[in-house]
Amino acid sequence: MSDLVHERHFDPRHGEAVGLSDAVRRITARNPSPFTFHGTNTYLVGRSEIAVIDPGPEDETHVANILAAAGRAPIAAILVSHTHRDHSPAARMLKALTGAPVIGCAPHLAARPLLKGEINPLDASSDSEHSPDRVMKEGDAIMVDGLKLTALETPGHTANHLCFALDEGDILFSADHVMAWSTSIIAPPDGSMRAYMASLDKLMKRDNRIYFPGHGGPVNEPQRYLRGLKAHRHQRAAAILRRLAAGDRFIPEMVEKIYASTDKRLHKAAALSVLAQMEALVEEGKVMANGPVTLGTAYRLA
Repeated sequence: MSDLVHERHFDPRHGEAVGLSDAVRRITARNPSPFTFHGTNTYLVGRSEIAVIDPGPEDETHVANILAAAGRAPIAAILVSHTHRDHSPAARMLKALTGAPVIGCAPHLAARPLLKGEINPLDASSDSEHSPDRVMKEGDAIMVDGLKLTALETPGHTANHLCFALDEGDILFSADHVMAWSTSIIAPPDGSMRAYMASLDKLMKRDNRIYFPGHGGPVNEPQRYLRGLKAHRHQRAAAILRRLAAGDRFIPEMVEKIYASTDKRLHKAAALSVLAQMEALVEEGKVMANGPVTLGTAYRLA
């Protein structure tokens, strides 16, 4: 069994700039939900000039709080990790007020094309208006106030997801790829389980001291936590195979059993996570699908 333990104790101190290191502050937006925990974390990196990481939702109050925290220090760059509406829309608002360039992730992109007759269930949560001034690829870096921020491509939660590594303090801004409060939602067609697992493997080759995620508090033992995340996903895949062996054929009936102790408000999202696992299991030849791999398809063990 996985030793994965989530840390759900977190005081968001909404609107307040909370110091995390000499060069990093966090402001949590007031947009709590079952998917955003207490709200989206925006990070201000720098002293005499500022890089803003994930400015958050379209919220004038949150943007005003960012500007107030920056004070007289100019905002030199606006970095965006991925195009979900709780992370990227405020980038346009902040650019309009400061003139700072929006850089980081590419415009929104699904992990795969829609299948015939398929509707993207999370389309409303995607920011299709995101249009960066500069797209960062693996290893691309910027310097702000003498601090180096390097982009790491970590697809899985979304196809365009980036993390940002800060040399000072050996910090990784892990956005929604790795969070201490919960596992990330992997929801096809926007997300991909195989890409997500490969991105976990990429981070396991690094030795960053601490992660500052998109929601909730820091990940203080990243390597141990990454091992737990991987084990958790493997256990979910094994649970799906057991349900198939027991005679279940459809994803909704599997969700009712596998996620019996989970808040039912999250069962639709859980079904998408099972779908992501199912895509991987079919690709690996462990499961057969009676048609395209969708929420309504019947499945059986290979």
